[in-house]
Amino acid sequence: MSGQITTEQISDGELKVNLGGENDALEEASKSRSLAPLKMVYREAAKYPREVIFALIALSVTAAGTLAIPAAIQLIVDRGFGTVEEGTEIARWFRYLGMIVVVIALGTAARFYFVSWIGERVVADIRRKVHRNLLRLSPAFYEENSPKEISSRMTSDTAIIETVVGTTVSVALRNVFLGIGGTIYLFYLLPSFTIWLVVGIPVMVLPIVIFGRRIRTISRDSQDRVADVGAMVTEVLSAMKIVQSFGQETRESDRFGDAVERTFNTARKRIILRAVMTSIIIFALFGSIVFLLWRGAEAVSVGEMTSGTLLAFLVGAMIVAGAFGALTEVYGDLLRGAGAASRLAELLETEPVIAPPARPEQLPSPARGSLSFRNVTFRYPARPEDTALNDFNLEIEPGETIAIVGPSGAGKSTIFQLVERFYDPQGGTIRLDGVPLTKADPADVRQRLAFVPQEGVLFSANARDNLRYGNWGASDEDIWDAARAANAEEFLKALPRGLDTYLGEGGTQLSGGQRQRVAIARALLRDAPILLLDEATSALDAQSEQLVQSALDELMKDRTTLVIAHRLATVRAADRIIVLDQGVIAEQGTHAELSAAGGLYSRLAKLQFASNQAA
Repeated sequence: MSGQITTEQISDGELKVNLGGENDALEEASKSRSLAPLKMVYREAAKYPREVIFALIALSVTAAGTLAIPAAIQLIVDRGFGTVEEGTEIARWFRYLGMIVVVIALGTAARFYFVSWIGERVVADIRRKVHRNLLRLSPAFYEENSPKEISSRMTSDTAIIETVVGTTVSVALRNVFLGIGGTIYLFYLLPSFTIWLVVGIPVMVLPIVIFGRRIRTISRDSQDRVADVGAMVTEVLSAMKIVQSFGQETRESDRFGDAVERTFNTARKRIILRAVMTSIIIFALFGSIVFLLWRGAEAVSVGEMTSGTLLAFLVGAMIVAGAFGALTEVYGDLLRGAGAASRLAELLETEPVIAPPARPEQLPSPARGSLSFRNVTFRYPARPEDTALNDFNLEIEPGETIAIVGPSGAGKSTIFQLVERFYDPQGGTIRLDGVPLTKADPADVRQRLAFVPQEGVLFSANARDNLRYGNWGASDEDIWDAARAANAEEFLKALPRGLDTYLGEGGTQLSGGQRQRVAIARALLRDAPILLLDEATSALDAQSEQLVQSALDELMKDRTTLVIAHRLATVRAADRIIVLDQGVIAEQGTHAELSAAGGLYSRLAKLQFASNQAA
């Protein structure tokens, strides 16, 4: 399927989307030898032409000012010293040099501002686009791709791109200007000497070509190791109670230490390669300068050139050498940025499996709330060998309450996920108010559903925002009405700041039962024609369960309701009870009918009620 990360790719520590074929492997190999993935970054930066132009102007000014320094030094030495009015001339030329320094300082400040602004803006835009696309992807994508891994890459890779755009590209362009402009100036100053300097350039380029490919591969691997560390930290910290309950602190510390060491060892390989490459290039460049300086000193001694010319050439050569030397290090950073950009581009370009059709069919209005399953067969993409539903048929009339029971793995939750169109079945059709789900916009389908999960899932926000998550325009009066119906009003009013109280990450400021009542109130506010209740009262104590069940009974009137029930006592009043077993309907009927039939439901009921009586 599109957007899938295979097991082999995960074990190699690489986040590659749909890179399974020979053509994809060739494409990846080609990318490893180029900076092509950075095109995405260039495209984002091109959306801000004014800032880019200002940054280029500032770069040009600072580069020109830097290249003017050797000429100023030549004038100071040749025209300032040894003249009749020596002090006056020296002061004059140093004033010019001071003006150049002021220009360089102002240009550098402008360059820093505009380049940093572009870097921050580009990263912000990329983060938003990647996140927006991630929100479009179906749950199947996150079953096969770790959300923690993805979030770690979104932070670490975008940080690298921020450095590349905000610093590396600026340094690269500045040194390109200095290298090319300086070489032109040196040719003008001393053509014969400059030829010797230019000969050293291929010696410098060769290590870049040889080492660059390997450095990019290791850089990508290094970034993968860093992402692994981030994902591990998130996983362990989010399950800290489990870690400490089972006394696994030492093991988790050792496991984290191993991951950190793998990260260090990978980074060390990259550092060694870059160090060797840099040393070869520096030796070639500065060795050429030493040789030219020796030759120049001989020329000055016999009067073939002035001391100012030699000094200007020396300073210019140092600038050129430093520029090309810096480019070698910059190239490694650009390769790291290309690796980061390629991973983000893969996330950005992944297409959702569940997407609106080109011309979605409109659901009838007003909504009726009917559901129809006809010959539905479904297998989860991550488990294609297991059939979750097999030739499943079920007709649900508007306003009907259907309870779905059965042993674990029977397919109860699968029905909910198919109704919400998180997945599409491999066979058969599911219809909502007579419209096949695959022909409707998923957003329109979900607008007609209200879901209460088995464990109340809350967000890191205040109580008001968690309650109105399904109906963002709800007033405070509506919110309190829903809270009252869900038996949540009392504890919400007792919070320090009422509805404005921050509930903590995942609602940690509330108990499990309180979180569940907030989730029920959220579904009440949704006011949808179809309710999906996944054992919505399982986390409540007996008193709260009775009160909430009463509120749910009132809410379920004139609404189609599907209830997944693990505790059979909650489904006795259902219009129909569907008993699932291994993806097929084993029995269906009322509680009395199924209890008398002596089948699977009867056995489950006897076991559960006997267990409750024993307790």
